[in-house]
Amino acid sequence: MSYGNEYAQENPFAIDAVREERAAFIRRTYAHLTGAIFCFAGLLYIFSNNDAIAIPLMKLWGVGNGLLILGLFMVTSWVANSWAMSGASSTKQYLGLMLYTVAQAVIFTPIIFYIVRVQQTPDIIMNAAVMTLVIFGGLTAFVMITGADFSFLRGFLAVAGFAALGLIIIGAFFGGIQLGTWFSVAMVGLMAGYILYDTSNVMRHYRTDQHVSAALALFASVATMFWYILRLFMSRD
Repeated sequence: MSYGNEYAQENPFAIDAVREERAAFIRRTYAHLTGAIFCFAGLLYIFSNNDAIAIPLMKLWGVGNGLLILGLFMVTSWVANSWAMSGASSTKQYLGLMLYTVAQAVIFTPIIFYIVRVQQTPDIIMNAAVMTLVIFGGLTAFVMITGADFSFLRGFLAVAGFAALGLIIIGAFFGGIQLGTWFSVAMVGLMAGYILYDTSNVMRHYRTDQHVSAALALFASVATMFWYILRLFMSRD
């Protein structure tokens, strides 16, 4: 019991920490998020420009294995998140963030390859990235400035997330069901909710030694938003 109290004192929740410790935690969190984004972008560039990697991934998606890939990605995400949430081992936390970053790059490779090589509209990628970062920056600034607690969104986000997953699975099994523009718009809105929720959690529900897991949660929402903004831009061409 005394050990737990000592650990809590050494690594309090960010909201309970002194200003300097809280500010240092936030800086570490967003530094790791930035690092994950740059690593993701670098891996995505390498994968999508390497035919030995990109073409097999394109074929894998093309033969109707989207649901299998989605399932494997969910398992990978769960493992990565559990590692990142590990307070006992910083190595596991970093491995979790790295695993998730690589998994996202693999998932994104076919769509980036299609945009650049097939659709031949590479400007879409930069436009979608800028829009994603602008939305993320605006939502983050709102939470940081107001100090609002968005933990009340947890139940709604969970239900909406499962509903979206159900629609994706139904769409995978029944090819006639197309999840078009409005679904992508709804998913962008859902990810905006997750960014508000995750940013609020960074301030209130993470210990000061959990900057890696906080960065992973934020990165997951940003990457998913980027995916659906990409789809929106693709649907316009």
